[in-house]
Amino acid sequence: MIGRISRDAWLVACRDLRIEARSRVVLDQVVPFSVLVLVLFGFALDADNRTLRTFAPGLFWVAVLLSALLAVQRSATLDRSDGTDTALRMSGLSPISLFLGRASAVYVQLVALQVVLVGGLLILYGVDVEDPLLLVVAGLVAGVAVAAAGTLYGALASGLGVRETLLPILLLPVLAPVLIGATRAFDDALGAAAVDGWAWTGLLSLAALILTVVGASTHSALVED
Repeated sequence: MIGRISRDAWLVACRDLRIEARSRVVLDQVVPFSVLVLVLFGFALDADNRTLRTFAPGLFWVAVLLSALLAVQRSATLDRSDGTDTALRMSGLSPISLFLGRASAVYVQLVALQVVLVGGLLILYGVDVEDPLLLVVAGLVAGVAVAAAGTLYGALASGLGVRETLLPILLLPVLAPVLIGATRAFDDALGAAAVDGWAWTGLLSLAALILTVVGASTHSALVED
């Protein structure tokens, strides 16, 4: 059973990533948007290097969440317009496989986005990475939480006529604890504040697990017409 779910989720994720690779929406729109957000934060803080380095972790994760909304919105509406979502449900794929596959595709895009934005922090804000391992682990774990929550609430909002404006209202409050935990972990990794980043990463792991389990268990009801 687990093997079949994993195989089907892999197929769904590969399909979504192939569609994204052909459309280049993330590369041509989401990535430039995220970099522009970092640049605008720099202007808003008057390009004060000391201030930018202090607030870099929080600015990084705000940029990630704002950009993630675009990726999640696209993932949620990818199959609605032409009825492919109905065909996928009738194909025998389990709702858990659909959820995990879609969340995995969003996760890969978020990880790539984080790599670009970390480079932006290094170049634009002049930050120093004091704990690379913590930076990587916290980013990967927080990405799981964002992808799971985004896929869950994207499915909830995708069938509504005002989904483009409703999704941020539903998703951002849920991701507030993830934003706090990820920011604190990055505070430690970048040396911006004296906190226990690994403890915050542990809380992020718990949030990621809960969101994944809840999303997988409720996705069936959310995608039904």
